[in-house]
Amino acid sequence: MNMYTTIETSMENRVFTIWLNRPEVHNAFNTTMLEELAECFLDLQSTDAVCVILRGKGKSFCAGADLNWMKAVAQNSYEANYQESLLLSKCFYAIYMCAKPTIALVHGVSLGGANGLVSACDLAYCTNDASFSLSEVKIGIVPACISPYVVKRVGEYGTKELMLTGRRINGKEAETFHLVNKSVPAGQLDVTVEETIKHLRTSGPAAMGHGKKLIYEVTNNLSLKEAYDFTARMIADIRASEEGQEGINAFLEKRKPKWVE
Repeated sequence: MNMYTTIETSMENRVFTIWLNRPEVHNAFNTTMLEELAECFLDLQSTDAVCVILRGKGKSFCAGADLNWMKAVAQNSYEANYQESLLLSKCFYAIYMCAKPTIALVHGVSLGGANGLVSACDLAYCTNDASFSLSEVKIGIVPACISPYVVKRVGEYGTKELMLTGRRINGKEAETFHLVNKSVPAGQLDVTVEETIKHLRTSGPAAMGHGKKLIYEVTNNLSLKEAYDFTARMIADIRASEEGQEGINAFLEKRKPKWVE
């Protein structure tokens, strides 16, 4: 893996962790962080990681876009502004398309564009006292690049409430909106994610990647008629695969499959 300046990475027991590492500004993102996150999520797919954890150093998960960066971008030409905005889309898309299961762990604040990072992950957990806001309307703009992922996670009308009011919600409210999967007391955040990782460790590594691809295609690309054939071919291929055969044989022989440590 490459060396980074705004994020920090580690691998322990096949759990790959990415830390947003600008704690002095509550991990607000700028051009460098967006580029490094997109690059990291692409590179880590060649590792044997069971899953990827995204979290923030210091007091917060992420305060959204760095205000100094936003100010500089706003003063650029339209083309330069557009190219900077594409970085946001590139970053969120790289997270969403990661073949590994991805988990966001939120504490402190998750403001504005930070909710794109949360929503692009497969799973998200937060502390009860975490604070979330889609507050872009308060400064006369909209959370455009994060909207595909927030709408997927929250739904149309929940997203309207959060985006149009821009109000702050706590962790429990975020769970109600389905912005996160679960909100827990601060001391239980690591315990909660460890329980999920235990479940992921017993799942076929290739099967999890195929599952993500299946959900992506059915959700984004295929009509019901197209899915009719696509899904039948996928399961036929996977049943015949080495991992599929191992999993079926292990079940019939009442033993653990080889990928379970």
